[in-house]
Order: sequence, then C-alpha cells, then structure tokens
Amino acid sequence: MPRPDDMAELERALTRISHMLTRAKQHDRTVEEAGVAVDRASAPLLRALADASGPLRLGELAERLAVEAPHVTRQVQRLERTGFVERVPDPDDRRAQRVRITARGADAVECIRAVGRRWMSEALTEWSDEDRHSLAALCHRMVDDFERSEAERRESGRARPV
Repeated sequence: MPRPDDMAELERALTRISHMLTRAKQHDRTVEEAGVAVDRASAPLLRALADASGPLRLGELAERLAVEAPHVTRQVQRLERTGFVERVPDPDDRRAQRVRITARGADAVECIRAVGRRWMSEALTEWSDEDRHSLAALCHRMVDDFERSEAERRESGRARPV
C-alpha cells in the first residue's frame, strides 16, 4: 500500500504540472510560437483527433476528453470553420457522422507539439537520456494505471473520487 506522504507529494507534483501545462498564458505563448490559431478549449480536442486511429463520433470524443457532448459540438464547429477538422459519414450508421482531423489540423497539432518538445528539451537539458526515458515510461505507466483504475471503478459502480 502506498504511503500517504508519497501520495500527497505525488498529488502536489501532478497539480503543479497540470497547472503549468494548462494555464492560459502558456497556451497563448505556445500557439503564438507555433504560428497556429487554435483556442485553448479546442486544443485538447484537436490533439485527441490527431491521436485517434480514425474518425470519431462526437460522443466518443466527449468521453475521451471527459466533457459534455455540447462542449465537443461547439469545439468541432469552431475547428471546422478553421479547416482543422471535417465531418464524415459514419459507416456504421448513415444517420450519424464522425469527425476526423484534416491535413491542416494534423500540421497544426505537430507545430504545437514541436514547440512543447523544444521547451521540454531546453528545460531537461541537464537530465540524462536514461532519466528522460524513465520519466516518459513512468508517466505512461501512471496514466495507464489511472485509466485501468477508473474503468474498474465504473464497472463496479463505485463513485469517482473528488
């Protein structure tokens, strides 16, 4: 069983990281340097579509982002107007549509990610290759475990922790 002090320190570190990566000024600097006009609310949706193996239904996007469907609908409409995403017919249901990222949208995501990678590289220049690799592996492992735990919690009917 993890020690409470370890969990408190981990929670504190993750909160600091989350705040650092999601604050408005950080987003504004990133998209300015990347030369991409995408608002802060639409960026996660664009990233999710870039990481998807194919077009997604709006409900799937909402679930992946843990937001309400109307939020996704508004963001998709915004991103459609900029040419970053497009709607395509759902092959499983002719009445429905899916959303996919366009080449322009994929280029925008890559520009944003390149800026982030460059900033991380500059910040972690004193870290060894092994330390950077270990950090990445541990972060992926942590997210996988969080997702597994959340799925188990949903399946068992237990409420999500606040």
